[in-house]
Amino acid sequence: MASTFLYFAYGSNLLMKRIHFNNPTAVRKDIGCLKNYRLDFITYSKRWAGAAATIVPTENSSVWGAIWELNQCNLSTLDCQEGVMDNIYFPLTVDVETPSGAILKCRVYQQTNVPANYIKPMLLPIERLPSPLYLETIIKGAQESQLPDSYIQFLKMIPHNGYKGKCELSLPLKEA
Repeated sequence: MASTFLYFAYGSNLLMKRIHFNNPTAVRKDIGCLKNYRLDFITYSKRWAGAAATIVPTENSSVWGAIWELNQCNLSTLDCQEGVMDNIYFPLTVDVETPSGAILKCRVYQQTNVPANYIKPMLLPIERLPSPLYLETIIKGAQESQLPDSYIQFLKMIPHNGYKGKCELSLPLKEA
């Protein structure tokens, strides 16, 4: 059995500070594109005080993210963070294409709750919007990971729910 595995992060785990909270062995290896999936926000997260990101199978769509290499010892901590035991997300193995054209087998997480219909991110109802902190964490992680500018612009167009209170997870996103 391999001592490491690859993980495709498209949400808050794009940001190194975030993934290292529970998974200190994570090393960013590359970025990649997950084809025939779209980014969506469905299930409310108490931790983030808004809807959390997920991927949904969708023909001719794609999601960009970071490819992390983690030691096997962090497989259970990653599963726990993603709420696998609570039936919030489930793990999948997917093919992710890097900018150089390499295809890598990566672990990824998808919410168990799937929307009945597709709604463009810019038109999501309030109960399916991410909190400002969560969305900012994703955007900062996308910038840190050096995802394509067009994808970062797409992320910046997603509205947030306007929540101004405290979130369960506190991340210092401003530079010191």
